[in-house]
Amino acid sequence: MGRSRWRTRQGAWGLSTKVALALTAGLLILLALMELAVVAQLRTQVLSQRREAILEDAAVRFSQAQNLFDQSAASTTEQVQELVSQAVITTRDSAAGAGAVGVGILRSPDSSEAFVINQYVNPQVDELVSPQLRALVEKGEPSWQSVGISETNSEVVPGILVGALVEVPRAGAYEMFILYSLEAEQDTIWLTLRILVVTALPLVVLIAAAAFWLIYRMLSPVRITATAAQKLASGDLDTRVAVHGDDEMARMGAAFNDMADSLQQQIAQYQTLAQLQQRFVSDVSHELRTPMTTIRMAEELIFDDRQALPADTARSAELLHSETQRMEEMLYDLLEISRYDAQAASIVTEPTDLFALVEKTVAATKELADRLGIEVKLYSRPSIPTADVEARRIERVIRNLLVNAYEHADGSTVEVEVRSAPTTVGIRIIDRGVGIPAAYVERVFDRFFRADPSRTRTTGGSGLGLAIAKEDVLAHNGCIEVESILGEGTSFVVLLPKQRAVPVQGNPFEQIFATKPVRICYMDFEN
Repeated sequence: MGRSRWRTRQGAWGLSTKVALALTAGLLILLALMELAVVAQLRTQVLSQRREAILEDAAVRFSQAQNLFDQSAASTTEQVQELVSQAVITTRDSAAGAGAVGVGILRSPDSSEAFVINQYVNPQVDELVSPQLRALVEKGEPSWQSVGISETNSEVVPGILVGALVEVPRAGAYEMFILYSLEAEQDTIWLTLRILVVTALPLVVLIAAAAFWLIYRMLSPVRITATAAQKLASGDLDTRVAVHGDDEMARMGAAFNDMADSLQQQIAQYQTLAQLQQRFVSDVSHELRTPMTTIRMAEELIFDDRQALPADTARSAELLHSETQRMEEMLYDLLEISRYDAQAASIVTEPTDLFALVEKTVAATKELADRLGIEVKLYSRPSIPTADVEARRIERVIRNLLVNAYEHADGSTVEVEVRSAPTTVGIRIIDRGVGIPAAYVERVFDRFFRADPSRTRTTGGSGLGLAIAKEDVLAHNGCIEVESILGEGTSFVVLLPKQRAVPVQGNPFEQIFATKPVRICYMDFEN
């Protein structure tokens, strides 16, 4: 019962945890999507505003550089070179406040070839200028492109490269480029994202914990009902659950109580009927023993004097003798079954040599085997075939299985073998006769069951032999197994523990037929 409660609590915690985890995962995905949307929108707005500011600043710097060139009276190459150098330095310093990190001046294809000055190439600018951007600049309109600026730590930050044409005195048209870094804006966006994540995580944890606790509390009636159902399944028919309120959970508890009441009433009725049936069988069997004894005495007198009777009367005496013997066996078997049904059968075990017991039973049934033309093959004695059993009951099991094998062997050989395992002793009886249809194999241990009702019995019997054999084996904490194929034969295996407290482990016999055996064990009834 403790394990049942633990399983119920574990299941409730598991369901609450699963729902809380699913809710947490959903919230994380939702928050991630929302944060990505916010960051994307923020990035778009920040970069758009920053781009407009950069383009305005670049226009001012290009204008200032052009004014510097227009107002200059430089005429020699050195003077023009100095003028361009001054323009680059001035532009770089003045644009630094707007985020400029590099300025470069490249010779335009339209510049004068007669008056050539050196280009001012910034390494960062030079590697980022694309042919497409230069083509746009050559058209005379300021142009820009988004670029990635490589830092010394191998990190790449976003940037904007802006270019325009400027007229250098005597040198003609040159392309001027200013590189602006967006590192500050990127840092702002990442900072915003980190703030959103740090803010959202505690909220997610809080919501998940609240959801877990709420669901756990809501499932409390379910846990109580599950525990009650397990108690009910274990046999405690008085188990009920407390019902509070009129919601769905309360209706579930009320329905469970109604089911438990109905189940308790039906089981009580079945128990009463079963007890009446067992008592009836037992009482009838007991009551029939007295007249049966009288009939037995009378028919034995008639049977002994049958030689002095007319032929028809003598035959009737013989039939009366055999049927009276069969009825007496049936009464005995009914009494034995009624003891098992009433759980009144007592087992007194002692160490017994099972091979010797099998050998004795085979010898006792030899007359029947010879009459039916059956050859019985008993395999050699195994080592240590001793087990704690009640010899009388196990002998009855072996006799019932042997007689059943003789009945269905159809003149073939019946094989009997005893094998010993570390904790188990096995007895196997095989006939190579008619076999049992696959649909009937599972029913061979049912009371009064016959796989072929049209088949005539040659050995009498009450129809309870295999049923009693099963009960005798289970009473010893053992197993009984049957496998059969129609037209090929049948194999019965009895497995008995060497010590009654130790359950049967394994099977020392290999499988005979290519079918799945039907096994009935004491452990199956216990579980």
